[in-house]
Amino acid sequence: MNYSDNLKKGEKGAWISIFAYISLAIGKLTIASFGNSDALRADGLNNTTDVIASIAVLIGLKISRKPPDEDHHYGHFRAETIASLFAAFIMMFVGIQVIIETCKTVLSGSYAQPNMITAWTALIAAIVMFAVYFYNLRLSKKIQSSSLYAAAQDNRSDALVSIGAFIGIIGAQFGIYWLDPLAGLIVGLIICKTAWGIFKDSTHTLTDGFDEKQIEKISKTIEKDPDVRKLVEIKGRIHGNQAFIDITILVDPNLNVEESHAITERLENYLYKKHSISRAHIHIEPYVTKN
Repeated sequence: MNYSDNLKKGEKGAWISIFAYISLAIGKLTIASFGNSDALRADGLNNTTDVIASIAVLIGLKISRKPPDEDHHYGHFRAETIASLFAAFIMMFVGIQVIIETCKTVLSGSYAQPNMITAWTALIAAIVMFAVYFYNLRLSKKIQSSSLYAAAQDNRSDALVSIGAFIGIIGAQFGIYWLDPLAGLIVGLIICKTAWGIFKDSTHTLTDGFDEKQIEKISKTIEKDPDVRKLVEIKGRIHGNQAFIDITILVDPNLNVEESHAITERLENYLYKKHSISRAHIHIEPYVTKN
């Protein structure tokens, strides 16, 4: 199965997230309105913003599947990374909002005792989102999708938000009102930390960053080939979740074109089998000794 087929599979995970968020947002906002729970209401509003992030991921996956054209010679795979970046911005916005609302509650001292139905709603929502999280996490690793992985982290953050709301509501039932703001603050920090991690990875990819340790492993594979006299240069970049590698090697200057080409094919097979590199550009130059 090729990368485009994998991206098509990833759309299923994005659709599941969208349907889950829409259903939970409607349910939470409705129950919060008559259950007198600010925590559940905030959780429901959080889910409405998540719908936007999930739609962005879905669009990114669809664009990534487009084949190369006149002005996108390497395809559209980076649209998936841009979708991850957008999801990170949404998550950071939500995380900051949760922290701000928590601080406002503490400063105003406006505590209320919500109905217990709001607590059970938050708990059920958390279970649903954890299920969606594990599904999307497993699928993202299977198809190697960065944007779906970002969506899965967002799913987990939303499950934690719901758990925070549940703890706060339960605490209010027993008069432990400080549990609500504490849980909200911790959840807000977790969301922001997750968003920062996704933002960092996405920007690293978009600026043509590449893992130095991976470069070292690939270099060792190239240098083990008996026909490679010297590895001159190796560079890597990421498109979507595909690695594009540029390599310059020195070989025996007496080899003909067919023999040189055989070396490049052998190296390409090595890279694919050992490092899952499907796109490698290998440039061959003659090895000349200085007298």
